[in-house]
Amino acid sequence: MPQRTSFSAALAALFVVCVLPFAAQAQQKPQDKSILVFAAASMKNALDDVDAAFAKQTGIAVVASYDASSALMKQIEQGAPADVYISADQKWMDYGSQRGVIDDGTRVNLLGNTLVLIAEKDSKLNNVTIGPSLDLAGLAGAGRIATGDVRAVPVGIYARAALQKLGLWDAVEPKLAMVGNVRAALVLVARGEAPLGIVYATDAKAEPAVKVIAAFPEDSHEPIVYPVAATRTAKPAAALYLAFLRSATARAIVETYGFRVLIKSVS
Repeated sequence: MPQRTSFSAALAALFVVCVLPFAAQAQQKPQDKSILVFAAASMKNALDDVDAAFAKQTGIAVVASYDASSALMKQIEQGAPADVYISADQKWMDYGSQRGVIDDGTRVNLLGNTLVLIAEKDSKLNNVTIGPSLDLAGLAGAGRIATGDVRAVPVGIYARAALQKLGLWDAVEPKLAMVGNVRAALVLVARGEAPLGIVYATDAKAEPAVKVIAAFPEDSHEPIVYPVAATRTAKPAAALYLAFLRSATARAIVETYGFRVLIKSVS
């Protein structure tokens, strides 16, 4: 009997040693202490600051992945665990909604932007007026005009629409250097690898090595709108993040970077 009692006591002790640490971990596991945000490349500077402010206020860290809206949506469609998606156009948010990966009830049009023509800071080009009579291809000389891929990247889609509306597309298309996202186009101009680029005003403002030489007429393309939404698989903390994007704090930050806020701020 003493041996059996001793064995039972040892077994109980072993159970405590093996199981209790796992129970403690389960109780102590932080809930929603981080979220993953997929956002258009043009938002990087502004959103990095917004995310830092959100983390400071809530204790919830934000991991952000920036790229072309098209590339990010394709990743979400293929199962990437993003909690929030911010697109640089309506098309790719609509695509996500149609594929059932976006929570439509959380979708709002967050920001607006402007399409501009840029040159390297030291370029002799200044104050160009964009219209049907502009020889945009000629302005580039022997060089290229950098922008996003016109087949998929939002800035490229806006650029093609504007050029077609203005009757400049046929002459400019052969001169285009189409890249994977708007920041890549910005880099080409900043490094002097392309004399001209078509990007967003916010990108030009974030890069001191370039200057804006013209803005495209707003009626030459669809309004540049950045919709935001949670994904279908989002953590509960995504709701807090979406609410923060509507706050006066977030508004002040993004306006500093040149974005237009399209929704009313809440305290």
